[in-house]
Amino acid sequence: MTALVVALCTAFLGLGRWQWQRGEARQEQWDAFARGADEVRPLGSSKLDDIARFARISLAGHFRPDRQFLLDNRSHAGMPGYEVLTPLELSDGRALLVDRGWVAFTGSRAHLPNVSFAAAPVVTLIGRVDNLPSAGLDYGRAAPALTGSWPRVTSYPRMSELSAALGRVLEERIVLLDPSAADGYVRDWRPPGLPPARHWAYAIQWWLFAVTLIVLWSVATVRRRRRAR
Repeated sequence: MTALVVALCTAFLGLGRWQWQRGEARQEQWDAFARGADEVRPLGSSKLDDIARFARISLAGHFRPDRQFLLDNRSHAGMPGYEVLTPLELSDGRALLVDRGWVAFTGSRAHLPNVSFAAAPVVTLIGRVDNLPSAGLDYGRAAPALTGSWPRVTSYPRMSELSAALGRVLEERIVLLDPSAADGYVRDWRPPGLPPARHWAYAIQWWLFAVTLIVLWSVATVRRRRRAR
């Protein structure tokens, strides 16, 4: 029993430490998200990879509303839907994807939401630099079709897969369209993942499990020794 208690306590302490570290890492992300709102910098000739994640940037280009992607398995306020990724062609020939926000699921995969719009020759917009949403496992991933009509539905794709479907190289990161910008949908951008405090609460919970187990073991040991006398 003592060996089992030691093993379980070691596991509980390790899980608590792991959750605490996750909370610290999440806090860093949330701090970076908050700092990103401090100022807006022009993209210029910089690549999105060279800019800090969550930083706000301004850029100009031409939207391609005829070549859009719908990111599947995206929810808002508990409702299923899609996030709309629209290609933006920059004046220097580069292309990137702008996340124009969340749209609700229509109730049928055969009827996709209408995300078309009349694109101006040149638009100037503001947004945050971010990574493509990624799944923890390959389960649920679905690359976009290489042929067929637009928009094309995809789930947790890689940027290389989106580039192949679009027929041109895309920047490795995306831009989250600013909530105040036109031609967008629901854009309640938040830092990713659970709040840091939730991870810290889980850590304390695991440590309390270890303390409780030690107390129970101590009580059982004392009682056993009394019976043995």
